[in-house]
Amino acid sequence: MTRMIYPGQTIGIIGGGQLGRMMALAAKEAGYKIAVLEPTMDSPCGQVADIRIVAPYNDESALEELAEVSDVITYEFENIDYEGLKRLTEIAHVPQGAELVRITQNRVTEKHAIVEAGCPVAPYIVANNYEELVNQIEQIGYPCIVKTARGGYDGKGQQLLSSTEDLPLAKKLLEHSQCVAEGFVPFVKEISVIVQRNGYGETYCLPVGENIHVHHILHETIVPARISPATYDKAIEAAEKIADYLQLIGTLAVEMFVLEDGQIVINELAPRPHNSGHYSIEACNVSQFVQHIRAVCGWPLRKPKLWAPSIMINLLGQHVVPLSNSISKYPDWSVHLYGKNEAKVNRKMGHVTIMTENVEETLKQIERSGIWSE
Repeated sequence: MTRMIYPGQTIGIIGGGQLGRMMALAAKEAGYKIAVLEPTMDSPCGQVADIRIVAPYNDESALEELAEVSDVITYEFENIDYEGLKRLTEIAHVPQGAELVRITQNRVTEKHAIVEAGCPVAPYIVANNYEELVNQIEQIGYPCIVKTARGGYDGKGQQLLSSTEDLPLAKKLLEHSQCVAEGFVPFVKEISVIVQRNGYGETYCLPVGENIHVHHILHETIVPARISPATYDKAIEAAEKIADYLQLIGTLAVEMFVLEDGQIVINELAPRPHNSGHYSIEACNVSQFVQHIRAVCGWPLRKPKLWAPSIMINLLGQHVVPLSNSISKYPDWSVHLYGKNEAKVNRKMGHVTIMTENVEETLKQIERSGIWSE
């Protein structure tokens, strides 16, 4: 049931990372109070929350406490205990429900949902053990990528197989988890669409972003993606079809591959605001975080508009000091740091957004800055 949540009421957030922090800041601008459930005391979201519940995400008494103090509950990541979230929906207002998490936290159910929604995925097989992988691998051939069905991010929980000789490399993944093996897709670009939908079925997509990864971690997002109008329309259409099939309330990031002929293949889904949508804070008339809050609070959504082409670059631990030493040279850069205590190598510490009329020249400027040199 769709329910209007009014300014002054409390939004509960499961998860205290940077996505929760940016959700909370967007909500506070609209006059909401924030409660956060997070295992660590000084989390990025906890630093800006009104109520902090410090406990594991699957702590039933902590979830009950979050329900007591919140008028609506959302989450900032998908690896939540499904059973715990399902029980929470019985005692609290959780517009996104639990099924979206159940589907997207497992690659097998996720791929099935994408196919059922009428969208293309790479050829794949499901293997419950190493023997099943060996017996089925010829259905997709080589090269292929074996991925754990649950968990894994930024390239973790994956193994590339180039030939039969590589098969033993996947043994360790299959010892502890069901896996999906995907046929290799000869893509030319990776793109993502942030689609957002409220309880009335009102749906909007943010402009399509082009994603560039370094060492399996998102390095930068270029908006709008440098793709043909036909491919752009295909991407938006696919995201909206998946959102409708899932009866989405809130935010869904749909990551895709673009093929040489302009066709798309859906890679994976994330049922929350996404790293590739951070540019929208400055570059759009409504950020992914504001729109998410509007959706879960039962508000009408705003049609997104891009003010100018933009580039978002992630700041990892090794980039923070070089940025600090150079930022005075770049007054047009918007810098966001997430309040994390320790700047570890390859840990996401913040991001920079640059609005520009000349994307290619700005990409050269980023390279010349030396901040992101490996």
